[in-house]
Amino acid sequence: MKRKIPQDKKLLENIEVIDIAEEGKGVGKTDDLVIFIEKAIPGDIVDIELIRKKKNFAEAKITKIKQASKHRIDAFCAHFGVCGGCKWQHMDYRAQLLYKQKSVDNALSRIGKVDTTSLEEILPSDHTLYYRNKLEYTFSNKRWLTAEDIVSGEQHEMNALGFHVPLRFDKILEIEHCYLQSDPSNAIRNELKKFTLEKGISYYDLRNHEGALRNLMIRMATTGDLMVVVVFAYPTEEQIAQVMEFLKGRFSEISSLQYIINQKKNDTIFDQEIITYAGKDHIFEEMALPGRTERLRFKIGAKSFYQTNSEQAYELYRITREFADLKGHELVYDLYTGAGTIANFVALDVKQVIGIEYVPSAIEDAKLNSSINGIENTLFFAGDMKDVLTPEFMSVHGKPDLVITDPPRAGMHPEVVARLLELEAPRMVYVSCNAATQARDLALLSEKYEVKRIKPVDMFPHTQHVENVVLLELK
Repeated sequence: MKRKIPQDKKLLENIEVIDIAEEGKGVGKTDDLVIFIEKAIPGDIVDIELIRKKKNFAEAKITKIKQASKHRIDAFCAHFGVCGGCKWQHMDYRAQLLYKQKSVDNALSRIGKVDTTSLEEILPSDHTLYYRNKLEYTFSNKRWLTAEDIVSGEQHEMNALGFHVPLRFDKILEIEHCYLQSDPSNAIRNELKKFTLEKGISYYDLRNHEGALRNLMIRMATTGDLMVVVVFAYPTEEQIAQVMEFLKGRFSEISSLQYIINQKKNDTIFDQEIITYAGKDHIFEEMALPGRTERLRFKIGAKSFYQTNSEQAYELYRITREFADLKGHELVYDLYTGAGTIANFVALDVKQVIGIEYVPSAIEDAKLNSSINGIENTLFFAGDMKDVLTPEFMSVHGKPDLVITDPPRAGMHPEVVARLLELEAPRMVYVSCNAATQARDLALLSEKYEVKRIKPVDMFPHTQHVENVVLLELK
C-alpha cells in the first residue's frame, strides 16, 4: 500500500547509489528501505526527495549530486530526462555494458538457478548513436511543456511531432533532434512539421480522437532504401495530397512512400489498409552470411518485423548460429520465427528448417524471404505455438536435432516449455530480449537440459535492454 510521506521525511541526504535496477533507475538504501532514484547511477552520492513510498521501497528524484560517480558523463541529447528513451546516456558506455552483463547474471542465477560460470563477455555495439532502422513518431495537439517552457512564461506552439512522455498517453514531447536514426530522418520529421503547420493541417487529439495527422513511421535499410509512412486520422483528400506531394517532392531519396487512414482508438496498423503513394510498397534489407560470399535479402513492408538494429542483428544471429554448431544434417525447429530471419540465416547449413509463428502476415513474409533468396529447405506455419507444436505435428515433420527459440518479452508459455521437454531435442539455442523471463523458462527446462554457453548482446545502447543467447544441451 502506498504511504503518504511526512514532510520532514521527504528529503534525505548523502544517499550512496549502489546498483542499478531493471528499469534503469539507480538503487540506494537507508533504514532497510530500498530507494529507486531517477537518473542516478552507481557510485553517485546524492541528496534526494522521496516521491512515492510503499512498504519496502520508495521512488525518488535527485535534488543535489554531492559526489558524481566515475561513470557519470554529460548527456548528449537535449531531450534527456524528459523523453522516455536513452535513459542511460549519462553513464559511460563501458559501465552500461558492465551493468547489462550483471543484470543477465543476476536474472539467470537468482530466478533460473543457473550456474553462470559459462557466462561470456557481452558483445558491445560498434555504433552507439544512429543505430535504429525504424522510428515511429506521434502528431499531437497537446504538446508536453517542459519545466523550462513553463518558467519562460512564453506562449508556445501546442502542436507537437515526437514521442510520448512516459506514463502520459496524451502528451507528446516535441523532438528537435533524435540520435537514434541517421539522416535524413530528423530532416523529414522537422520539415514535415514545419510544412503542416504552415498549411494549418490539424494534429491528432489523443483524448477526443479528432484531427488529420496521427503518426509518422520512418524505416531505413543498409541498402540505402528508405520508407516513409504517414498515418492520418480524419483528413480531407486535399490534405492527404498536400502532405504526400510535399514528401515526394522534398525528399527524392524516399523509395517507398505510403499512407494509412487509421480511425481506430489505438495506433496499431496491422489491421489497416496501406496505400502506396509513390515508389514501392516495400524496402530491402541485406545481411551477410558468415563464411559465404552471398548475402541474404529481406523484403520489409510497413507491417513487417525486423530487428531494429540491423548491424547488431547480424551479430546476434551469428552467435546463435555459432552456438548451434551446425553440421549440415540437422532438422531445425525455429520457434517464434517472425519474418523468418533466423530460419533463413541458418537454412543453407542444415537439412531443413521449420518455422512457427503466431502472426500470419509474418509467416507470409518468411515464405517470401526464402523465395527471394532461393532457399527451398524451409517450411513455415502460422498459429499459437502451444497449439501447433503437438505430438501429431512432430510425427509428421520429424523430431528436431536443434530447436532455436526467440520468444517475445513475456517468454514461452508453460505449455510450450512442456512440449520442448517432451521433444527432447539434443540441442537448443534460446534467444531472449528479457533475461528474467528467459531465466524462468530455463528453470523449467533444467529438468532435462543443462546450460552450456551464455552470451549477452547489446542491441540498444543507452538503454537498460539487453539480448541474451543461451545454449542448452540435453542431459
